[in-house]
Amino acid sequence: MTYYHYDEAKRKASKSSGGFDSFHNALFEDAEGWAKRFSSYICSCIPCVMNPHAKVVQLWNKFFVISCLVAVFVDPLFFFLLGVQWDNKCIVLNGTMTTTIVVFRCVTDFMYILHILLQFRLAYIAPESSVVGAGDLVDNPKEIALNYLQGYFFIDLFIAIPLPQIMILSILPQFKGSSAAYYAKTHLSAAVFVQFIPRLYRILTMRGGQSSTGFIIESGWAYFNMNLLAYMLSSHVIGSCWYLFELQRVNQCLRDGCHPVDMCNFMDCGHGDEFHNFSSNMTRWNLWKNNINAANCFSRDGFDYGIYLKAVNLTTKDSIVTGYVYSLFWGFQQISTLAGNQAPSYFIREVLFTILALLLFGLLIGNMQDFLQALGRRRLVKPLRNRDVELWMRHRRLLEELQRRVRQAERYNWAATRGIDGEVMLENLPEDLQRDIRHHLFEFMKKVRIFKLLDVLILDTIYEKLRHKTYIQGSKILSRDGLVKRMTFIMHGKMLSEGEDGVVGLGGGDVCCGEELLAWCLGNSSPNKDGKRIRVPGQRLHSNRTVKCLTNVEAFALEATDLEEVTRLFARFLRNPQVQGAIRYVSPYWRSFAATGIQVAWRYRKKCITRDTNSRSLRSTK
Repeated sequence: MTYYHYDEAKRKASKSSGGFDSFHNALFEDAEGWAKRFSSYICSCIPCVMNPHAKVVQLWNKFFVISCLVAVFVDPLFFFLLGVQWDNKCIVLNGTMTTTIVVFRCVTDFMYILHILLQFRLAYIAPESSVVGAGDLVDNPKEIALNYLQGYFFIDLFIAIPLPQIMILSILPQFKGSSAAYYAKTHLSAAVFVQFIPRLYRILTMRGGQSSTGFIIESGWAYFNMNLLAYMLSSHVIGSCWYLFELQRVNQCLRDGCHPVDMCNFMDCGHGDEFHNFSSNMTRWNLWKNNINAANCFSRDGFDYGIYLKAVNLTTKDSIVTGYVYSLFWGFQQISTLAGNQAPSYFIREVLFTILALLLFGLLIGNMQDFLQALGRRRLVKPLRNRDVELWMRHRRLLEELQRRVRQAERYNWAATRGIDGEVMLENLPEDLQRDIRHHLFEFMKKVRIFKLLDVLILDTIYEKLRHKTYIQGSKILSRDGLVKRMTFIMHGKMLSEGEDGVVGLGGGDVCCGEELLAWCLGNSSPNKDGKRIRVPGQRLHSNRTVKCLTNVEAFALEATDLEEVTRLFARFLRNPQVQGAIRYVSPYWRSFAATGIQVAWRYRKKCITRDTNSRSLRSTK
């Protein structure tokens, strides 16, 4: 190859290489851009942290509980998929209804998976902050995920696993012959029951409000419907178990009849259309269909069925609706009569089932009555309270804006106190127990710098005087030039204090207002001749700041009259310079007062310096 040919080939190779590189870069950049767009789309689909008290979350919780109730009702229906073909003396699986029930169960499982994903973006109330009041919401995604993983995550994950679907679609088709019917009843019933109990437990925890997603029934009709639903669910489960156990007894009778003649392979009919498997041995199949022992299984005196006698012919019905409705009626009948009209056979498992049913029925009815009566009184308090508030507002013809604020305040006050008056409960307890409980409830108060320096005796006196207060977002606690009536300590929430010197943000553990009352009370009292302190009449204290709530706030307040009593009893200790310094350190009032004093001193100093400079300049000119 000559030099010119080599140079030309090199230029062609470089051109082809450059084209490949440009194609590779374009393809790589497109793939990278597509990946970025896809990741941004996925991130946009992931919701941010949500408040469990938000209306959307509450609606989802109720919708989710309804889907769980549907799943609880669907699970026992798997038992009715099995039946008996009287003509062929075999156990059959209803294929059409199997598909329908599997679809329903898949939908409820999908809803449960969505609920699990929601829990990783649902804020929760920190247990340590809910000792007093509504508590603080934790909105850190990592802490939320860790809290859920340590809580109900594994239970929810186990509930969401489609065990019945796996059993029906994957495992049961592997069993052929006489063993298929046996495995269908035992394994399918075990798969249903092993998920039924945890699912029912989770429904009860959410219904009772024991979780962050729990909801409270606020309507009398809803409360009645839930009780009726619980009664129907009990009858539904009992009737379904009765049908399943009867099917097992029929299966046992057929097995007893097939063993002597070695025809047990004809007991399984599959989905009812697999008789071609028996065509190779038609003679023995016809003998089995006309077998006297197998036919006696469907007569009244052919087998001792005990409490399952009425369900013998029920298992042979082609209509699942007929079998389910009669089983539901049987469940209602047993709950209503406490199974007192049943006479079991000598079969041990049947006797144990009857004994267990009697115990559970009595325990269920007794506990349900006690629980529902106690729970009913608690749940009716809020609807009645809301009704009284609405009637009062309508009677007073309040404006819509005022009515909205009243409803918001009522909702927050209920969330903070759960409708329980803690002061009334404490009054009925011994004094030493009251003191210990107050020390436990007000443990957070020791974070306030003032209380770190106070004696236990003074703290006990202050704790007795503290009163719980709730303020909604936007409330104005203190106005400029308004009377200072109380000393307020923030427990949860955020406030804003506005004064001449600027704006100060306040949070949990701060004294939001009224701290100047302490100095005012100490300054407006003087010692008597006998050493006691007497009150010196004077003008009330006015505020120079405006305090507003940025969020819903829970606080404890010490009224001016109670503070006067505390200062009268412990004036000597409260005059301690360290205590006075702590009060002034956390006080926006005293900070403003100190800033004003510093400004006055600085201006005076600056004025003196200017005057001295001017005097020196005059002397020098002379």
